[in-house]
Formats: sequence, C-alpha cells, structure tokens
Amino acid sequence: MPRRATMSDRDDETLTSWALAAGGGDPEAVDRFVRATRRDVWRYVHRLSDDPHAADDLVQETYLRALRGLPRFEGRSSARTWLLSIARRAVVDRLRRNAARPRAADTDDWQAAAERAQRRAAPDTGFDEGVALTQLLALLPYDRREVFVLTQLLGLPYAEAALVVGCPVGTVRSRVARAREALIEQLATAERVASGAAELPGGVAGRRGVAEPARLACATCSAREARETREARAGRSGRPARLGMPEPVGSR
Repeated sequence: MPRRATMSDRDDETLTSWALAAGGGDPEAVDRFVRATRRDVWRYVHRLSDDPHAADDLVQETYLRALRGLPRFEGRSSARTWLLSIARRAVVDRLRRNAARPRAADTDDWQAAAERAQRRAAPDTGFDEGVALTQLLALLPYDRREVFVLTQLLGLPYAEAALVVGCPVGTVRSRVARAREALIEQLATAERVASGAAELPGGVAGRRGVAEPARLACATCSAREARETREARAGRSGRPARLGMPEPVGSR
C-alpha cells in the first residue's frame, strides 16, 4: 500500500503559489492549501503540546492565524516554513497559558488514558502516531523534541527547521543528535522491560509496542542525518532559494 503523502513530499513551489493565491482572495487556493498542509500541522502540534487532546484546537488556531496573515505573505520563505512557524507560536502560547494555571491531577488509569489518546490519533497515520512513540517523545526536552519532530517525522531539511524554530542549523543538528541518543537509550530500556529486567521511566508502558516505534524513529533519524550531512558537504543545503529572511507570521 503506498505511503500517504505528507507536506514534505509536496512541491514547495506549489504550496507557496497556493498560499500567495489564497492571500489574493482565491477561495479554491485556500481550500487546496489547507488540505495539503493540515495533516502535518496536526502531527506537529500533537507532538509538541503537553495536552495531546488539544491538537484539534491548536490546528484550528493555527489556520485562523494563517488566514489572517495570508494577505501579508509575500513568498520570501516557503509557505511550509511560514505555516509551521505559526503553528509553533500557537503551541507556545498554549503552553504558557497552561503553565499559568494549576495542573489537573494525572490520571491513575494509564490504560484508559492511552485508549482515549489512540482514539484521537489522526486516521491512517501509521506507527508514528501511536501512543507509545508519543510517550517516548514526551520524555525529551521541548527544544529537542520540536526539532526531532520537524526533521524526522515531518521530513524538513535541517536548514528549514532552523528557520521554523529560529536558531542556527548547527543547533538543530546538535538537538536532533541528542534527541536520538535519548530515544536510543529509551529503546534499550524498553527492550529490557519487555524481558522483565527493568522499568521504563515516566510511566511509559513496558509493552512490546514501545520498542518498535522508537527503533523505527531512530533508524529514520540516522538515515536522514547521513543524507543531510552528504548534501551539506556537497553544497546542497536544501531549497536555498527560499531560505533567506523568515516570513512574518500571522496575527495573534
């Protein structure tokens, strides 16, 4: 069965042309742009939010901000970079609001929580939308988690991820490498749990389903990092024509 296309598989020129047309008032371009990008925006905010159940609300907030900002989008950066920057700001604002109010008590029933999270997962998204990988990624520091999601799950080049988060490419590489090391360590622990020799940190369920998502994520990370390194050495940093000044994000 062919893999469902993600935003990173689509032509950035096409996405950007739709965004520009949408900003000019073309309703069909708005519909195409939203349909082409919504799945990866959902995956991104779902991975970064402390409350996975808030993903749908964050997607809606992202597009509300984006639609307000489209008339000012000039195509100086790719539409994908611009949109994910808006999504990142929506998540950060949500986290700040959550930090300002008392946290509810954690559930005592992990199985019930896992079932609820699984029901809310996006349809047809494969292993990397499962509860196990969500829990493993949640153990990572936020700055490492966000660049891992951008580069390894959404497939952004390191240079483009650097524009989204607003840091140097070298910092992105360092954070991804540290995230991968942490996931590999968690994978080893998960395998020991499966054999009854250890207990996973942070309440992560010690089931066989935990190890395989982490193994696949780390393998993907290693392969992508090797490719990025080869391209950098060859002088192809990825989409250089659109990696100049970051585009202003939408209105808050």
